Amino acid sequence: MLVLTRKTNQSIMIGDDIEVSVLAVSRDKIRLGITAPKDVPVFRKEVYLSIKSEEAEDGAEARAKVERALDKLSS
Repeated sequence: MLVLTRKTNQSIMIGDDIEVSVLAVSRDKIRLGITAPKDVPVFRKEVYLSIKSEEAEDGAEARAKVERALDKLSS
């Protein structure tokens, strides 16, 4: 993990296209601004994990449907 120190109105660049700016700092909260291309999804981690969990559940359901269909074909 890279650890950096930035002040309000300072930024870091990730590659050539993603800029993360510190907008405000107060006690235990930091406001970040993220500029990224529209094709790069940006999520809070808890939202990202929720999406991945739903995708995994959907994938498991799809696999189960395929397996049931294959079982019917082989019977």
